Amino acid sequence: MDFEGASALVTGGASGIGAACARALAAQGARVVIADLNAEKGEALAGEIGGMFVPVDVTRTDQIVTAVDQALEMGPLRALVCSAGIGSAQRTVGRDGTYESAHDLDVFKKVIAINLVGTFDTVRIAATAMSRNEPDTSGERGAIVNVSSVAAFDGQIGQAAYAASKGGLVGLTLPVARDLAASAIRLNTVAPGLVDTPIYDFAPEPEAFKEQLGQSVLFPKRLGTPDELAGMVLACLTNTYMNGETIRVDGGIRMPPK
Repeated sequence: MDFEGASALVTGGASGIGAACARALAAQGARVVIADLNAEKGEALAGEIGGMFVPVDVTRTDQIVTAVDQALEMGPLRALVCSAGIGSAQRTVGRDGTYESAHDLDVFKKVIAINLVGTFDTVRIAATAMSRNEPDTSGERGAIVNVSSVAAFDGQIGQAAYAASKGGLVGLTLPVARDLAASAIRLNTVAPGLVDTPIYDFAPEPEAFKEQLGQSVLFPKRLGTPDELAGMVLACLTNTYMNGETIRVDGGIRMPPK
């Protein structure tokens, strides 16, 4: 698929993997809408790549519609990357054995609402717009990549909500790809492993912490880079024969229980 003169939408596009995907799409000639809650980083990146920032909470359908409409003003929407997401860390049963200390149900619902429901909502709205495109020379109207996680397969202790949400994205992949085939739209999922993003900045010594984490990777023994993930996302978007697949990009890691 050729993105020259077309528009693309990246949720969670202001930082990390999403930002790398936005840059990669812009380098292919796409006019990129960065949909995120971080206006400062989103505006800065939009200025850097000649795109547009739109504030979007993916639990708000109206805001997703606005982002898609803004993309359509820049050109036919042919690419969507759903990278918006949050994490949480809570055990199912609390240490003191009381109901009050068990996993907060509102937190579980919030993670599912953002990571799973918000992604599906974005896909259905963007795909509807794509379905109105004229097919390109390869017969396609659009391509979509959802960003899951290896937690979908190797969820660790405390990751019940996160793993369930990311596993849901894996479960969506084939049936939604089958749905969208009638509209000549492809959908794939990428499942990153340990990637060097600001998520690790909480540690007292982030670089030492990331070095330690990298030793658990099969090879190479380091964290992945956002650009490496963006390269796989771009491959899924541009390769016409890639459809309905979930691809782990993780250096061969299999996560331990904790």
